[in-house]
Amino acid sequence: MRTEDQIKRKRNELEMQLKSAEADLENVRQNNPENEGKIGMLRSKVEQLESMVMMLEWALNEPNGKYHT
Repeated sequence: MRTEDQIKRKRNELEMQLKSAEADLENVRQNNPENEGKIGMLRSKVEQLESMVMMLEWALNEPNGKYHT
């Protein structure tokens, strides 16, 4: 099991990667909009990183209590 600090460090690392990927995507869109392959690849990477960050956020803020009452 990971500690809370380890999860926070990983989340921060992924958020930095996400910002970089978003900047790369915007750069390609502005400077080379006809490169649909690169745009698609970067969009996919952004979505994957967003999903990973969201999962770590959930792990840090796991709801208390029972799902079924």
